[in-house]
Amino acid sequence: MSRSGTNPRAVPREPFATDAELRRFLHGLPGVDAVGLAARAAALGTRSIKTTAKAFALDLAVSMIDLTTLEGADTPGKVRSLCGKARLPDPSDPQCPRPAAVCVYPDLAATAKRALAGTGVKVAAVATAFPSGRADLDVRLADARAAVAAGADEVDMVIDRGAFLAGRYLEVFEQIRRVREAVAPQAHLKVILETGELLTYDAVRRASWLAMLAGADFIKTSTGKTGVNATPPVTLLMLQAVRDFREATGRQVGVKPAGGIRTAKDALKYLVLVNETAGDDWLSPEWFRFGASSLLNDLLMQRQKMATGAYSGPDYVTVD
Repeated sequence: MSRSGTNPRAVPREPFATDAELRRFLHGLPGVDAVGLAARAAALGTRSIKTTAKAFALDLAVSMIDLTTLEGADTPGKVRSLCGKARLPDPSDPQCPRPAAVCVYPDLAATAKRALAGTGVKVAAVATAFPSGRADLDVRLADARAAVAAGADEVDMVIDRGAFLAGRYLEVFEQIRRVREAVAPQAHLKVILETGELLTYDAVRRASWLAMLAGADFIKTSTGKTGVNATPPVTLLMLQAVRDFREATGRQVGVKPAGGIRTAKDALKYLVLVNETAGDDWLSPEWFRFGASSLLNDLLMQRQKMATGAYSGPDYVTVD
C-alpha cells in the first residue's frame, strides 16, 4: 500500500475500455485532505538551506529551468537572445550551469534548435492549441508533429479542461495517448493540467493520474496564462502523485511547476518539497523543472552574492 492509499494492484495493466471504467478508477483514488495538504506545504516552506547546501541548491535550480518566452510578440531575434542567455547564463562565471531547456512556440522551435546546437540545452515547444487546448484532435496532433519536425526535444501539451471538468475522462485520456504516439520517441511529452482551472485538489489528483496512465513523461501545473498558476500545495499534491504512481507501476514521471515562480527563495522552497515528498530521485532536471522566465535572473544574483558577499548592480543580468 502506498503512502496516500493507492493500491498498486488496482492500477490496470491494459488501457481503459470505457469511460465508466476510467471514472471508477479515478474516483476511487483517496480524497485529498485540503487543510492537511496546505499545512504540510506551509511547514516545508519554512525549512532553510544554508552555506554549501544553498550553493548546490542554487546551481541545481538553475539547471532545472525551462527558460520560457510565450508571447504573441515573440520574434526570432528575441528567441536567439534567450538562447544566448541559456548558452552562457553568467558571462563572469563559465562554471555556471545551463538551464535544462528553452521553451517557445512551435514556429520558433527551429530558431531555438539552431541557436542551442551543441549545448545540451533542450528545445521545448508548447503545442496542441496552447493555452486553451480547445481544438479538433487532428489539429492538435498536427501542431504536436510540427513542433517535433521543427526540432523540439520536448512537447508541452495542454489538456482540454472543459472535457475533463465535464467528466469526459476517456476523451482526455485518448487525446494524451494520441499526442504521445505523435511525438514519441523523438520528444518527451509534458502534459499541462492547468491546475488553477481544475477547482479542487481531488480534481488535480485525478488529472495527474489520468495523464500519467495515458503516457505523460512529465505532469505540469500551468500554462502561465491564467490567474492562478503553480502553488506549493498543488505541486506537493502532484509530487505525491508521481511518487505513488512509481510505487504502483514502476514508471517514474517528472513534475514541472510553471508560472509565478520568480525568486531564488521560492525555487529553494520547491526543492525542499521535492526532496521531502518524492525523494532525491526527483532532484535532477530529468525529473523536475521550473517553467519560468525571470527566475534565472534572481538565481544568478544569489549565486553572485554567495561568491562575492555583495549583490551585483542592476546591469549584472539581462532584462528578459
